[in-house]
Amino acid sequence: MTYQEVLDAAKGQMGPCKVCPVCDGRACRNTVPGPGAKGVGDVAIRNYNAWQQVRVNMDTICASGTPDTTLTMFGHSFRLPVFAGPVGAVQLHYGQKYDDLQYNDILVPACRDAGILAFTGDGTNPAVMVAACKAVKAAGGFGIPTVKPWDAGTIAEKMELVRDSGAFAAAMDIDAAGLPFLKNLNPPAGSKTVEELAGIIADAKVPFIVKGIMTVRGAEKAVQAGAAAIVVSNHGGRVLDQTPASAEVLPQIAAAVKGRCKVLVDGGIRSGVDVFKALALGADAVLIARPFVNVVYGAGAEGVKVYVDKLAGELADTMSMCGAHSLAEISADMVTVIR
Repeated sequence: MTYQEVLDAAKGQMGPCKVCPVCDGRACRNTVPGPGAKGVGDVAIRNYNAWQQVRVNMDTICASGTPDTTLTMFGHSFRLPVFAGPVGAVQLHYGQKYDDLQYNDILVPACRDAGILAFTGDGTNPAVMVAACKAVKAAGGFGIPTVKPWDAGTIAEKMELVRDSGAFAAAMDIDAAGLPFLKNLNPPAGSKTVEELAGIIADAKVPFIVKGIMTVRGAEKAVQAGAAAIVVSNHGGRVLDQTPASAEVLPQIAAAVKGRCKVLVDGGIRSGVDVFKALALGADAVLIARPFVNVVYGAGAEGVKVYVDKLAGELADTMSMCGAHSLAEISADMVTVIR
């Protein structure tokens, strides 16, 4: 199948999602769930548009050769600096075709087989994390379970599942503190102090990734707590209205903590060209979430392979045309940010 054929197959299968030619946040805007952004709904749109304001600088006076797109992180090598982002409550957001258990059973091994890996989501239903960790365990630990910022007791229970999965890393989308279903819970869930986060990270006993960082100050606190990596992310605009785009804050955050932790970014990244731009602005890797939902709903594991192959080809072509032979050679002077 081609990528377009995969998208065509997904149409009508995803509830409210219209499977737009490019997922730019415009059609779903502020329909939450839907899965548009919160408030006026411009943050998801801004995320996408910000990457379009970063233009790549072509330079073909260089040695020829096949670019090496391999990423090494936490002792593992990946075909691309790309991970599938965590997605939860798929029936709420995308219709009845799959539940979270079925979605992870398709996505996790398909990503492993395509040479990348998937972050898995979490939800109010305890079975979601159980199934996610089961899928990661079945894939030989080749996945990253992502825990939401619940109360301490709930987190401890979920982290026990994460450890049992054999996952070589774990994550928390700490920005999920802004999701409606986490608010007003009893016991309380939501934001964590540096000390609370440090305890969670120590308990994980594997490299820990903190997702939802949008300021240098937040990045510094994550590093202080012991994070091995951060994800520059505004949760797709779903937790706070009127935030900057992730691309707009990535350079200063990456400059502040580079060398002390890995820096990942998500939000509106759709192509291999966008992946190149993110690395040029300081990221080590990217997360892409919604397009992976499209391809799973359209063609299952085959859809995942088609999309990863597409990203790989686009990234390699951009590297060739900009004179980068490896990910380490991608630099800030290979892009121009249009103000």
